[in-house]
Amino acid sequence: MDLTPRPGATPAPPGRAPAPPAYQQPYPHPYPYPHRHPLPETPVETTTRLRPIRPRHRVRTATAAACVVLGLGLIGGAATGAWLTSDSSADPAAHSAYTVGRSAWHSVPVDALFPRTLSGDGAGPGGADRVWTRVAVAPDGGCTAGLDPLLARTLGPVGCERMLRATYTDATSSSVTTVGLIFTEGDTEAMRALSTRFTDQHLGLRADLMPRTYPAKGTVAAGFGDRQRASWTVHVLTEAPVVVFAVSGFADGRAVTDPQPVEKAMAANATTAAAQAGLGHEAKGIADRIERGLRRTVTDLTEKPE
Repeated sequence: MDLTPRPGATPAPPGRAPAPPAYQQPYPHPYPYPHRHPLPETPVETTTRLRPIRPRHRVRTATAAACVVLGLGLIGGAATGAWLTSDSSADPAAHSAYTVGRSAWHSVPVDALFPRTLSGDGAGPGGADRVWTRVAVAPDGGCTAGLDPLLARTLGPVGCERMLRATYTDATSSSVTTVGLIFTEGDTEAMRALSTRFTDQHLGLRADLMPRTYPAKGTVAAGFGDRQRASWTVHVLTEAPVVVFAVSGFADGRAVTDPQPVEKAMAANATTAAAQAGLGHEAKGIADRIERGLRRTVTDLTEKPE
């Protein structure tokens, strides 16, 4: 290796190693600490405005505290009042049944309310079996068109939310029966009062409170009008806001001069044409099965878990 110093180089002092050339010395860092670039701003930081914080005032603080105390007092008082004024003897299931029953006219399929066929095991005279087939379903509507004015006034205290009707015929197509469901606006107390009135005053036996028929064109019930009514029943339910009725007659359109309620037409010693033809059994049998189906539907909907 050539140790001859380059021209212009400073000779090293005696006894010390010569200093390395300048081009071999480390380049000094211009800053005493490493420089770090700031992190970019997030969209929130670049778009959100800071809200100025207002100084708190003692008056405002006291007012806010008073409002909180007053609100809690009102809530507590309302809850206590509701608890104190509630009827502890009221049955929650009954209230739910009324709520469900009142809306059943539009929430339950028509085939569930009025099945296409009804089986009447032992429902005929002498315990004979019956089978009824649905021939028509009336459009839902009010009670004005489906009830005589006097019957509509009698049911007035419970109101009329909606009325549904359907007409059935027996297996021989010799009789026709219109069955109806009147969904009322009454509560438990009103329905019980109406039921008691029907029982005490024997309103279900009055011919001037007989329900109307639903004749359907193009069916065996086409000639089933008011003059063809032979036997009927009206039952006011108390477990649900519903009145069930049925009225029967002959399918050949013959007029009936002496109609009878089902209680009299089903009597063993009844001799009228309606009784002899079993029309009391027809009205009673169909009404009972429609009523049972409604009760079962309301019970299922009431007990259905949420």
